[in-house]
Amino acid sequence: MIRKFLLPLLAVVGVVFAAYTVVSGSRPAPVAAPAAEPSRAPFTDYVAGAGIVEALSENIQIGAVVPGVVKQVYVKVGDNVAKGQPLWLIDDRDLQADLAIKRTAVSVQESLLQAAQAKYQRLKEMPRPEEIPPAEARVQADLHSLEDAQDQLKVIQSVGDPRAVSEDDMDRRRHAVDIAKSHLAESEADLALLKAGSWDEDLKVADADITSARADLQGARAAVDSDQILIDRLTVTSPIDGQILQVKIHPGEYATSGELATPLMLIGDIHKLVVRTDVDENDAWRVPRDTAGTMRAVAYLRGNRDIGCDLKFYRIEPYVIPKKSLTGDSTERVDTRVLQVLYTFDPGDKPIYLGQQMDVFIETAPSTAK
Repeated sequence: MIRKFLLPLLAVVGVVFAAYTVVSGSRPAPVAAPAAEPSRAPFTDYVAGAGIVEALSENIQIGAVVPGVVKQVYVKVGDNVAKGQPLWLIDDRDLQADLAIKRTAVSVQESLLQAAQAKYQRLKEMPRPEEIPPAEARVQADLHSLEDAQDQLKVIQSVGDPRAVSEDDMDRRRHAVDIAKSHLAESEADLALLKAGSWDEDLKVADADITSARADLQGARAAVDSDQILIDRLTVTSPIDGQILQVKIHPGEYATSGELATPLMLIGDIHKLVVRTDVDENDAWRVPRDTAGTMRAVAYLRGNRDIGCDLKFYRIEPYVIPKKSLTGDSTERVDTRVLQVLYTFDPGDKPIYLGQQMDVFIETAPSTAK
């Protein structure tokens, strides 16, 4: 009796439960409410694009010309800097030591040049007026010596008896006259040479020494300038008036040169912000060249459609480029190309920051929207 009624009853219950399970499982899952309502265009005819906020000057990545260990960083994030203001310094102790040696070499070459110039000037101004009277006095003295020797020779020669004067005494008097004549001739020649001034060949040699000394001095100064330029290159300066947006370098770290995935420092002119809008190439023809401002454009902050700004046309970059992937997935393939349209806006006190994404809507004429 139990088997006759219980087993069919259990079979019926199982069928009913299975049918209920199938029916309840086939119901569509409820759609989850979005975390933030998507932005809506305020225009009837428009083109939409994804925009990213950047500085008016674009975000300039500051790099190091010369690699090396960072000695000092002069700025921090948020600082306003002027064009040419130092940002950071690479260790320059080796160049400073070499510069001191080369500056000493410049001082030595300057002394050598002054000595060569003094020598040339001395040769050029010869004879000095005060040198002539002593030379003339020596001529007069030698002349008087000659006259005295000649007088003594005459006295001996005037002796009537040759036996009164020895032959040696006579020879000494004659030799004294000859010596006095030689001294007179020498002093007269020295006086004539002194009055004639410097020899042209001596002046040419002295002038060549000056030219050589000047060339050596210029070479030494060029070596100093070369070291100074290298030292100046170790101080990285700001290329524009702007604000420091990012700092990824610290004292003691090694700053490499060249293009880096993460820039050492980021700077930009943020007195106005720019939203760089990517418009799909299929819609690029619909974007008006709105230089007169007749077509409006608005942007809403991604994640909050209540925060928006009116945009002012800035420029169109005429080269259509591959779309940038913002997912970070290295395996993602991008086959879409976009036209970049730039608009400026004033964020005021709204919480809009550099690097944020915005939804941009560009008004188009009805005739181009068909």
